[in-house]
Amino acid sequence: MINVSAFLGAATMYTKYLIIKKQNEVTNFIPPYFNFITLIIGVLGCVGMGIVASFQELAVPAVHDGGALVAFLSGVLYIILQTVISYKSRPQWSTPCICHIRLALSLMAFIAAIPMIACASLISITKIDWNPGEKDYMYHFVSAVCEWIVAFGFVFYFLTFVKEFQRVTVRISTEMHDSI
Repeated sequence: MINVSAFLGAATMYTKYLIIKKQNEVTNFIPPYFNFITLIIGVLGCVGMGIVASFQELAVPAVHDGGALVAFLSGVLYIILQTVISYKSRPQWSTPCICHIRLALSLMAFIAAIPMIACASLISITKIDWNPGEKDYMYHFVSAVCEWIVAFGFVFYFLTFVKEFQRVTVRISTEMHDSI
């Protein structure tokens, strides 16, 4: 299921990239490379999600945790960069309300990512079932809560794309010019 989510996330990011590319052709509000770099960082986060899904936490903890780190750091950076793009595209392509909501979600995810990473790095054992009072339980608890805050921040951030996506049509076309 996480692999499917990673694929859908990458597809959403690519669609957003195409929308911004087209808008930028009209009003030139950001350098084109900024939009492309934002896409690459977002897709890198999706690759991290794929790593998390493919390598079990208990079987290969270093790879799983590395994938999670890439997913969360790239995801947070992606939504921060998308927020910058939103503010730069005002007033023609984005409303102040959407920009402020995106800023709040970005800040929430960024702030929650700090204790998430810090506490996760202090956990000395890898296990699934935790009980209060166990060694490192509090680090695990804080890290898990912050992980969910960041994850829901991503979900709600993507939901802010809905209005923009409703105003566009994306087509995939294939043209054959010569036969072999």
